[in-house]
Amino acid sequence: MRAKYVMSEVFLGLWRNISMTVAMIITMAVSLTMLGAGLLLYNQVDVIERYYQTNLEVVIYLDREITEEVTDQIHSDLRSNQYVAEVEFESKEKAWERFQETFSESEELIASVNSEVLPAAFRIKLKDIDNAPLLIEEYAGRDGVYQATNQREILDDVFNILGGAQKLTLIVALVQGVAALMLVANTIQVAAYSRRREVAIMKLVGAPNWFVQAPFVMEAVFAGIIGAIFAFGTLIAAKVFVIDGQFSNLFSLMPPVEWNSVILLLPILAGIAAVISAVTAWITLRFNIKV
Repeated sequence: MRAKYVMSEVFLGLWRNISMTVAMIITMAVSLTMLGAGLLLYNQVDVIERYYQTNLEVVIYLDREITEEVTDQIHSDLRSNQYVAEVEFESKEKAWERFQETFSESEELIASVNSEVLPAAFRIKLKDIDNAPLLIEEYAGRDGVYQATNQREILDDVFNILGGAQKLTLIVALVQGVAALMLVANTIQVAAYSRRREVAIMKLVGAPNWFVQAPFVMEAVFAGIIGAIFAFGTLIAAKVFVIDGQFSNLFSLMPPVEWNSVILLLPILAGIAAVISAVTAWITLRFNIKV
């Protein structure tokens, strides 16, 4: 009976203050969408870093006029080097095929590049990528070597940009979250004031505080969970139409966003919304409303 009363009061309260309820749901949805995007980006940066840590290479580009004898000698030395786990020789023809495959979406770029410009190279996977500077120092000035590059250094700027995007998304989510909390508190105050007579009667007949407060707290929790569902729906749409649609060509360069990571956000966002809404409502009732 009590549970039935509480639930009826929850839905009645939400309907009485429908405009405030809608505003609370929308604000909560926006803040949770930003939080979900931040968490997804945070996780994806870690996935990308792990992916590249196992696939990063040192690339030694050779002079165009290098002799076969010098090439074989460098190849032999690399295979016996203490830092090297695997070495692959990439001819000019292979380099051109790789270039065409990597930039297959940019036909104009491919047409503007002369296949003879791309040099032969050794692509080297190290036992520990942290030893890349030592290997580069050893081979950078060697006869027949045009240039030696560490892919990790090239990608550091990318990771810095992604890290900045992580922080920006979480900061925006935090600001939106504060706005959502204020709106939840304000909505609960308005709801309690509109039902002050009912609250007074329940107190007179000896109803415990938790029973009086329960409908208000449940209203906030219900609105928060609805906002979390809308936020999750937005992230699903972003995954389908933006990530897998517009940015699908990037998956040749980095791992895709897995569905498991997106689906996991639903219980996380719903849990965060429920807890924050409940705590905010309880504090509001406990310290601001005399019930």
